Amino acid sequence: MKTLLISSVAVVSLVLGGCGAVHTAVAKRNLDVQTKMSSSIFLDPVEPEQRTVFVDIRNTSDKPEFDLKPQVIQSLQARGYQVIDSPSRANYWLQANVLQVGRSNARATNGALAAGPGIAGGAVSGYAIHRATGGSSGGGGAIGAVVGGAVVGTVVDAMVEDVYYSVITDIQIMERFDGTVRESSEHQLIQGDSGSTTSSYQRQSDMRKYQTRVVSFANQANLKWPEAEPELTQGMVRALAGLF
Repeated sequence: MKTLLISSVAVVSLVLGGCGAVHTAVAKRNLDVQTKMSSSIFLDPVEPEQRTVFVDIRNTSDKPEFDLKPQVIQSLQARGYQVIDSPSRANYWLQANVLQVGRSNARATNGALAAGPGIAGGAVSGYAIHRATGGSSGGGGAIGAVVGGAVVGTVVDAMVEDVYYSVITDIQIMERFDGTVRESSEHQLIQGDSGSTTSSYQRQSDMRKYQTRVVSFANQANLKWPEAEPELTQGMVRALAGLF
């Protein structure tokens, strides 16, 4: 009777351990790619001859090979804009900084989007750790069966992983207009462990500034980066060029 009980517990542990993996494999069998913007930007329409853009896209992530600029320029040109190298002659500036590229999770992605441009966000990224425990006053055999079943279940879970890849990009657009913008800025600069210096400036400009953040993520069971990269790139390019 005890042997039957131990075997039953082991089987149940194995089945329950594998259920999560099977559910993930089925529910996440198709690639899901989403691109979201923290806030909308609306630019004033201009005459065709004024559709000139200066593009400056940088990448400060640990994947410097992730290059959006060529495709963004191509997409802007397809929309009827002329991309020029002179910021003083351009009617628009498109500035972007790719902050993060790589593995993530749903919480980190949503946290980065909610934080908005210029803020890293407080979401915790990482992978889930599965732990199984069990016990019985009847003896160590049942405990061993539960632990053994849990270990096997964990191995099964490890074969099917819910994988997220994300790209986080901060965007600033400047729009030249017939008017004057007065800007003031103040920065607190840390000096050593106990001091700081305050730096401030004021100036006038004929360009209005808009900022937003774009987060694009790809999610699928056992997703690999080479499969996610083209889709994430397309999502980012659509978002950046689509602002114009």
